Amino acid sequence: MTAFLAEYGMFLAKTLTLLVALGIGLVMIAGMSRRGGDAEGLKVTKLNDRLRQTARSLQQAMLDKNAFKKLAKEDKKSAKATAKAGEERKRYFVLNFKGDIRASAVVQLREEINAIVATARESDEVVLRLENPGGAVHEHGLAASQLLRLKTRRIPLTIIVDRVAASGGYLMACIADRIIAAPFAVIGSIGVIAQLPNFNKALRERGVEFEQVTAGQYKRTLTMFGENTEEDRNKLRDELEDVHHLFKDLVAEQRPGLDLDRVATGEHWYGTRALELGLIDELGSSDDYLLQAASDGDVYELSWRGKQNLQEKLLSIMETAADRLFRSGSQSP
Repeated sequence: MTAFLAEYGMFLAKTLTLLVALGIGLVMIAGMSRRGGDAEGLKVTKLNDRLRQTARSLQQAMLDKNAFKKLAKEDKKSAKATAKAGEERKRYFVLNFKGDIRASAVVQLREEINAIVATARESDEVVLRLENPGGAVHEHGLAASQLLRLKTRRIPLTIIVDRVAASGGYLMACIADRIIAAPFAVIGSIGVIAQLPNFNKALRERGVEFEQVTAGQYKRTLTMFGENTEEDRNKLRDELEDVHHLFKDLVAEQRPGLDLDRVATGEHWYGTRALELGLIDELGSSDDYLLQAASDGDVYELSWRGKQNLQEKLLSIMETAADRLFRSGSQSP
């Protein structure tokens, strides 16, 4: 009982913290709306410069004045040689996709890929840092189709998963020419789920009748307020099975070496196990990959910022809060 009360108290504390954060977020959004928010457009950051500056700050603190001056001179000489190389250097375009139920980041992804396909060469590479636990099928399918645009143009795509690419997240990840994941990143969940509460019994007990009129036998199957039948349930199961087959077909097309009977069960695995099953190609982190890329070529991080209305901003904050609450209750090792 003591352990239960302690866990329950911790849950309440986390919930209260999220509610306070949500309130602060609402105040901030209201202020941003009055100021007009950030400008719309594509922001490009050259990560080579950022990484070089970070390293230089540490070196300046560690080295004496003469040693640092000598190092700076060598860096300048190296930069001149790099500038002469010009178009010969490989270019890496870095994108970030943080998923939610609606895959709302697909709006930014579309604009970022528009910019890339207009300028990238086949010798360049797109690196997508993906964090996505899944959600609506059609929204994540659209995100996957945006990534397919790169593949049809033969622009190499590497997807790196530091935390999670499950369900709709893996639907996106499987498009990549190469998938890299951290050892404890959550990978897989090749399955489909649908769930909803039914209040019909509670309504009837209170004398409330629910009526629904449709044209077409299967215009509506399961409902939250009406009385569901076994025929309704079977129809929904058939629809889910069809979506699952489409999901598996895409995975099989993009990663033909997979044993689908083994991995398309709806289960998920940590990165190390996912490598053994062939769901990913190697273990690693986005940080190490980009550090190596910066030494081999020019690394540009792209970020599209579009204008959001107040309703969209509120919905985004509520989804983030709900996602954090869900994660706080997830099982820990």
